[in-house]
Amino acid sequence: MAANNRRMSGKKGAQVGSGGQRRRGLEGKGPTPPAEMRKGHAKQRAAAAKSRRAQGARPQARRGGGKSTSELVVGRNPVVEALREGVPASTLYVQQFIDNDERVREALQLAAERGGINLMEAPRPELDRMTNGLNHQGLVLQVPPYEYAHPEDLVDAAHDEGEDPLIVALDGVTDPRNLGAVVRSVSAFGGHGVVVPERRAAGMTAGAWKTSAGTAARTPVARATNLTRALEAYKKAGIAVVGLAADGEAEIGSLEALDGPVVIVVGSEGKGLSRLVGETCDFRVRIPMPGGAESLNAGVAAGIVLYEAARRRV
Repeated sequence: MAANNRRMSGKKGAQVGSGGQRRRGLEGKGPTPPAEMRKGHAKQRAAAAKSRRAQGARPQARRGGGKSTSELVVGRNPVVEALREGVPASTLYVQQFIDNDERVREALQLAAERGGINLMEAPRPELDRMTNGLNHQGLVLQVPPYEYAHPEDLVDAAHDEGEDPLIVALDGVTDPRNLGAVVRSVSAFGGHGVVVPERRAAGMTAGAWKTSAGTAARTPVARATNLTRALEAYKKAGIAVVGLAADGEAEIGSLEALDGPVVIVVGSEGKGLSRLVGETCDFRVRIPMPGGAESLNAGVAAGIVLYEAARRRV
């Protein structure tokens, strides 16, 4: 009976047989270990990943990021501009009995000079059907599907070059021109690629190719089924995840994480980072803007942070 009373008692305090655990819990644990030894710290993850690579650990086999659908560039001016900018193309469709003006001649000449582009003559009704009745003006250029990389391919490419990964991830960016501008900046500052979500995001369209000014041919774009999970995988590989936010806790100039392996996450101009992506970031940083602008578009913001990262790595 006494035992039951002891168990049912609401009295607080040390339990019988605690062995002095509470007293020991008040004792100091010694000096704080360096960042490389603190579990969960970005530098600790980077050191662990480097150790695994040194031991020859090989990543598991994985599938690529998939392909987009083919795309049609419609109209004389858009077709000529796409061919000038080196947008990949598989077939140039030319309407039968077309008025042979300067733009048509230039399109035919550019396609012939590039090589590998099929020239097909088609009646107007066929071009109308292909373009769903758009004003094609007798010229239609078919852009083949873009083959996306896997997010981990970007890390492997950096390690193959003996460099720390420098990657940009886009969260909620839907304008292909912004994607093309980011690809151009990544190429200019020695980055290793761009990651975009599979849904509700800009893809590598003809517009993105044009804005990249040809750099998309040498800078891979990876597509992630789930961006949050892709960022978590980067963190496990020892890469710091840095999100850009107007209310970030630190400024980019004071962030040491840019010195090492890093993924820079850029949100949309209007909404910024989504909640889950923002919570996944190791750091949230802001770009100081003395002029008072509320925000920057994704291409400009990415370029500023990439420059800062590249400057530190020289």
